[in-house]
Amino acid sequence: MMKTLLLTVLISCGSFALHAQVNFTESNLPIILIDTDHEIVDEPKVMATMKIINNPSGNNQITDVPNDYNGYIGIEFRGQSSQSFDKKNFGIELWDEAGEDIKFPVLGLPEEEDWILHGPYSDKSLIRNYLTFNLWAKTGRYGSRTVLTEVVINGDYRGVYVLMEKIKRDGERVDISKLEEDENDGDDLTGGYIVKLDKINEGELVKSWESAYAPPLRQENFQIVNFLVDYPKPEDLTDAQFTYIKTYISAFEQALYTKDFSDETGYQNYIDVASFIDYALLCELNRNVDSYRLSTYLFKDKDSDDGKLTMGPPWDYNLAFGNADYCNGGTTTGWAWDFNEACPWDYWLNPFWWNFFLQDPEYVSLMKSRWTELRNGDWSDEAIASLIDNATRKLSGPAVRNFQRWPILGTYVWPNNYVGSSYGDELSYLNTWITNRLAWMDQAIADLEVQEIVLSEEINQELSVFPNPTANYWQIQQSDNQFTYTIYSLDGRIVEEAEDTNHNTAIGSTLKSGKYLLRITQNNKTASQLIIKN
Repeated sequence: MMKTLLLTVLISCGSFALHAQVNFTESNLPIILIDTDHEIVDEPKVMATMKIINNPSGNNQITDVPNDYNGYIGIEFRGQSSQSFDKKNFGIELWDEAGEDIKFPVLGLPEEEDWILHGPYSDKSLIRNYLTFNLWAKTGRYGSRTVLTEVVINGDYRGVYVLMEKIKRDGERVDISKLEEDENDGDDLTGGYIVKLDKINEGELVKSWESAYAPPLRQENFQIVNFLVDYPKPEDLTDAQFTYIKTYISAFEQALYTKDFSDETGYQNYIDVASFIDYALLCELNRNVDSYRLSTYLFKDKDSDDGKLTMGPPWDYNLAFGNADYCNGGTTTGWAWDFNEACPWDYWLNPFWWNFFLQDPEYVSLMKSRWTELRNGDWSDEAIASLIDNATRKLSGPAVRNFQRWPILGTYVWPNNYVGSSYGDELSYLNTWITNRLAWMDQAIADLEVQEIVLSEEINQELSVFPNPTANYWQIQQSDNQFTYTIYSLDGRIVEEAEDTNHNTAIGSTLKSGKYLLRITQNNKTASQLIIKN
């Protein structure tokens, strides 16, 4: 007799509590069964067993003999803000019976010991990470390979999960040289490294440094850009190696910041420009609110292996494609690289790179050409729609079970920009959002021109706003008579603006108490300043 897995689900309904049953016996997706006698925690990993059923027919029964992985694992929670969700993400390490790492080609992917089980929760389409990584793969660059699955832990059906490769140095992942502790000079020292821009968690052992160049529109001294060395691990990274990669990235930043576009000494001598362009186009397409500033990876191989600094792989896109209700994350217009203008008060801001690249005519030309190439191929409307359709057809049954287990359809889950009443509504929103975003980008990139950016210290010498703070209004004094100004609230909304304003104009008299961002444009120069009304 077929064993049936009946799972009790608590559904909140006002002050009442209803119970529903998830009758899970089979799936068209691979089934992952995890069992452990230990409580799963954030750290450390605890011992468990994992069995995977993945029949060639695509008809997988929970009673089938495991025909993929069948052995021990270490498992822990992973993620940061996502750990507050009821549906957890997990880090998996394949172990032998003694708890030692082993490698295995899980679900046909290249063998490794480290894996991620990503459980989409606030992303009710269930595919934002899956879609992003597959779009990146279409550029010909490595990104985490993914497989849609359904997961059961200790008999508890947990819903749809995306099995993903963890970002790490490996011949089949980030394919850079292994850097040994005794490689501290010459070509040996030059690679490989994986670096990321991200938060530093309390108590986390890291090797990191602050960029010498403050992020544009920084409002407070605590707003910095942090570089963390992800590989080699902090305990394996020597002082010479840390100094090398820090110096290399700092030299790239200096060349770009000083607008050195020359063939001999320019910023392009330090980076793989094409990878930066591909990364920017991906981040702009999905308008991820965390792009460029968090979970942002770069790597560098040895100089003898054409070791320029390269962007990627992409990571963490559950807030992409219009799924964030803050800092313009839900809009289909505007550039994601202008995050600092929308949210200048945020602790983690974008580095200055992305706007400064646009001062280089060659970079702008390459970006326009690359966009046209991708749009005529694997990023066409039809190709992207097909990618989404292929994924969601696989999820027709699993999605029903997922939202029985996690009854959040029609409910706001931070930071949803849209709340649909059904899974179909969520997919319709995703498709419409992408269609509108692509249309905007087609026109915006066609119109993209080389930008003139004047360094902030040059601009601010000409900008005088007084009194600041004020109880009534501010006055702007500029060396010339005519200028344009815009005042933004700290959620990115325009609250006051005017063009061709005269010298010594008073502004903001009707605004309520609070903090605002003032932006002035004059003679093709732009300056920004935080202003406060008491």
